[in-house]
Amino acid sequence: MMTVDLRTDTITKPCLAMRQAMFDAEVGDDVYREDPTVIKLEEYVAELMGKEAALFVTSGTMANLVSIMVHCDTRGCEMYADENSHLVLNEQGCAAQIAGVTLRPFSTNPDGTFDLEKLRGRLRNPAFVQSSISRLISVENTVNGAIVPMKFLKEVVEFGRRHGLKLHMDGSRVWHSAMIPGTPIKEIVDGFDSVSFCLTKLGAPVGSMLSGSREFILQARRARKVLGGGMRQVGVLAACGFVALENRFKLVEDHQRAVAMMEAINELGSDVFRVDVGRVQTNMVWIDIEETEGITATGFAKRLGETEDDHEDDRVKVLAWSVLPSIVRLVFHLEVTDEGLQAATRKVRYLVKKMDPKFKVNSE
Repeated sequence: MMTVDLRTDTITKPCLAMRQAMFDAEVGDDVYREDPTVIKLEEYVAELMGKEAALFVTSGTMANLVSIMVHCDTRGCEMYADENSHLVLNEQGCAAQIAGVTLRPFSTNPDGTFDLEKLRGRLRNPAFVQSSISRLISVENTVNGAIVPMKFLKEVVEFGRRHGLKLHMDGSRVWHSAMIPGTPIKEIVDGFDSVSFCLTKLGAPVGSMLSGSREFILQARRARKVLGGGMRQVGVLAACGFVALENRFKLVEDHQRAVAMMEAINELGSDVFRVDVGRVQTNMVWIDIEETEGITATGFAKRLGETEDDHEDDRVKVLAWSVLPSIVRLVFHLEVTDEGLQAATRKVRYLVKKMDPKFKVNSE
């Protein structure tokens, strides 16, 4: 019995190279800035991102919150972010809950772009004492597997400068936007005051990186400390970061496997299960399901993880996530081999043909 876990790309376990790096890591007290492995990792990341400095933090949520706290350092600040972004939906409203910042969500297009003129209309008049203070824009890249266009990122940077706003990139999976189209990462993040990305999306067991100016990172270090993120001999975890960053070169393989899965589903010509080709830009496959009384995304995802029939294609469990009532998401990652892809593809196609009435009619 094989299990192929496609729920997300954070479920990977440290590989042998990471475990060896942890064993060999030289450590010290990072709160005192004495952990040589952490220092090397931060310097390496700062160089990669084209920023002055970087900071190792526990998670993407902490990286985003620390950035908000530093940029919005005056009481009464207001920030702007996509209403469907991770920061808005999946971080417990930390901007308001902890940082005391008003969050004004706005709608975006599937590729992460949004109407800058509409955003301009939301900005506050700094001379009006009854208004909050417009301070920060957060852009997520990638967003739901889509790569935010470079042209738009440049427009956001110019917009932020023109209106005196700080810019943060929640780049949890930003390396996908660099490695797959081959765009230099420094170009993608150029002009943003802070950028975060998750080492856990690259195979590390824990950790994210935050980069920006030296002054920003100095203040971010203070914010990290008050949030309980002042770690001690953490070089054993930072060492995994070097191996994880080497893994970024394998992201193209994840994308190729995602495309193969997409093509395998669409070539069936199902009336119920389809994949929008344009959405498969990175390592995610979004299966759109035409809901009926007996077919739902929740039911399909549940059945993928079960084995019921005495059929060779039903002898694998595929773990998936029903994101919405009509959408199932599959995420490819380091631990999915070609063998795993083939097994998962057989299972998905088997269930599509079993559940879609079209194939039952044709078989009769």
